[in-house]
Amino acid sequence: MFLVDDLVVGPARFLLWIVRQVNEAAKEEMSGEKQRLTAELGQLHAMLESGRLSEAEFDKLEGVLLDRLEVVEERLAGNGVGANGGNGA
Repeated sequence: MFLVDDLVVGPARFLLWIVRQVNEAAKEEMSGEKQRLTAELGQLHAMLESGRLSEAEFDKLEGVLLDRLEVVEERLAGNGVGANGGNGA
């Protein structure tokens, strides 16, 4: 009887394992995106302080990055990886 159970339940367990692996990979990718966006914000601040960016340019670019960062953080917090087709916008 256990052999029949394994034959019936085995594919479902394998599918569940695959889904978990894909979910973990997506979380790691989103975490990397969050780190990249945070680094870009730091670079923007440095460019503003050094005078390579005007205040208006900084505000525009910072707004775009903060919006993207907010989306990434929401997906990570709500485990909503894959919403919007899985892209960053």
